[in-house]
Amino acid sequence: MSIHEIPVHTLAGEPSNLGTLAGKALLVVNVASKCGLTPQYKGLERLQERYAAQGFSVVGFPCNQFAGQEPGTAEEIATFCSTTYGVTFPMFEKIDVNGPSRHPLYAELTEFADVDGTAGDVQWNFEKFLIAPTGEVVARFRPTTEPEDDTVVKAIESVLP
Repeated sequence: MSIHEIPVHTLAGEPSNLGTLAGKALLVVNVASKCGLTPQYKGLERLQERYAAQGFSVVGFPCNQFAGQEPGTAEEIATFCSTTYGVTFPMFEKIDVNGPSRHPLYAELTEFADVDGTAGDVQWNFEKFLIAPTGEVVARFRPTTEPEDDTVVKAIESVLP
């Protein structure tokens, strides 16, 4: 099964998959609203605005596995993202990214190694995975790498359709 075919739900609870975004470069990020890294939403939204017309989308997956930093309901998360950061990119259901209940999407993503050659568990909120328009994972950026870091921007630009 390709990454595009893995079942997910929208933040509103509707069945979906990343196939709705097939043909676009995607930056998949596990997000949280009460984290020290939460201001990264600003950079993620700027990337969305800058590259959306060129076939790119940020994709957010709320996760409450790191110090309970995403405790909200789907409605609270949606309100927080839109009113605090003006988020326009797609947000999906709250999921587990590590452990025995790890979502199948993240079971695939975490097989991909970062720049240091390390695969495995997501380290914290705001870990980023770049997916080429074909559905292939092509880069992994750890949580403290800012969304607009040159390495992220160059990687995105290299896979735009």
